[in-house]
Amino acid sequence: MGGIGIGIGIGSNMKQSAKSSSSMTASQDILVRETLRMSANLASTPLLQAPPVTIICCEEIDGRRWKYVAETDVCGQFKKNSFRPLSLQTPQAPLDELLAFVRSYVVPEGFPLSVTPSYVPYMSWRALKHFFGGAMGVFTTQTLLSSVGVSRNRATPGAVAINWILKDGAGRVGKMLFARQGKKFDYDLKQLRFAGDLLMELGAGVELATAAVPHLFLPLACAANVLKNVAAVTSTSTRTPIYKAFAKGENIGDVTAKGECVGNIADLLGTGLSILIAKRNPSLVTTFSLLSCGYILSSYREVKSVVLHTLNCGRFSVAVESFLKTGRVPTLQEGNMDENIFSFPWKDRPVVLGSRIKEAFQDPSAYVAVEPLFDREKYIVTYNPSKHKVYAVLKEQAQSDDILKAAFHAHVLFSLIKSSNDSKATSSEVHNSNVTHSVTDIEACIADTCKIVANSYGLFKNKAKEQGWTMSESLLNPGRARLYPVDNR
Repeated sequence: MGGIGIGIGIGSNMKQSAKSSSSMTASQDILVRETLRMSANLASTPLLQAPPVTIICCEEIDGRRWKYVAETDVCGQFKKNSFRPLSLQTPQAPLDELLAFVRSYVVPEGFPLSVTPSYVPYMSWRALKHFFGGAMGVFTTQTLLSSVGVSRNRATPGAVAINWILKDGAGRVGKMLFARQGKKFDYDLKQLRFAGDLLMELGAGVELATAAVPHLFLPLACAANVLKNVAAVTSTSTRTPIYKAFAKGENIGDVTAKGECVGNIADLLGTGLSILIAKRNPSLVTTFSLLSCGYILSSYREVKSVVLHTLNCGRFSVAVESFLKTGRVPTLQEGNMDENIFSFPWKDRPVVLGSRIKEAFQDPSAYVAVEPLFDREKYIVTYNPSKHKVYAVLKEQAQSDDILKAAFHAHVLFSLIKSSNDSKATSSEVHNSNVTHSVTDIEACIADTCKIVANSYGLFKNKAKEQGWTMSESLLNPGRARLYPVDNR
């Protein structure tokens, strides 16, 4: 009986398991059928799709690309106000966007391909110069205001204002008087630019001197303002030729604007730093000395970094000297680096181009002896032993190439005379200034140079052009005197 009971129990459990299995299977079948039905319904129902987009065109700006798209309706017509650009690049990092923003203010478009390689060192030194200049401006202004305030008890505010106006007026007068130098800003651009910066520092020093003698405020302030305004004329007059040397193509305006922006930024930074320093009441002399040294050094390096393609007197002298010694013309970089920045236009130079007869020749016999050597030339070259200078006298018919050849011939003669002086000084153990030359020696030397120039001038011109030099006499600063035939009528 027990076995029968167990069998019945097992049988009933099996029946229940079978029923539950069949019910689970039925539920699964229903779930599958329902899923298939829903999928079919979804397939038969149209989905909400994004409106169709058509690519219209693509563009590129400074290496970044965009595509322009527009939406169309069911009829294929473009929807109104759906035309928009889509960037093809990933968004820039905030730092990159900041750098791009700064670059748009401080470097020309297309940099570095839009400027010459010398642009970066020039602007670096220019920024440093303006930094020191801005820092110094705080101390000079503070000193001037303090000097005016010392006499406030003895003068009315109106008198103080008049002093300040007179100071500025004197500076403007100095600016107008110096502007007549005109063409010299083209002849000796670097030399005058550096001289202007030296005058700027001298003017700042005079302004600081008003603190020691406040009762002399007006004359000192007027003198300082004259010096600083002369320096301003020099800076303004030489700015465009320098920026022109950096520009590639017609982007002088862009190069100038960005260069001035860099200068202003550096000036503001220097001003901010000097304000912080001034609050600690440093030694005025020490502070001025340090800032002045930094300013002058930066100015010198700024001018030296400029690479010009033209040949002025300084660069022409470097080119001819290198050609006579080595047989090669220096590159643009070498010629500009070797140019003497301290050779200011008001200093005497050993070679004078386009001089007057009375300066070039001591007596008529010297002219009569030399003149036949230059029958076929449009110039006459000679050496005046009393002045230790070589002179090139230009004839009436002298053209651009004749002036260049005269300058080349004069430098060849100067080199030959210098070598002769060195050899005579060594043998006699005396200084060059004591070496004398007879008329015969000078004639022989000039005759030798005529042969040298006839064989080498064309070669010099070709090699100079190969190096990229612009062969023009316009910056050699020839004098206006010209020799014309004698009219016996």
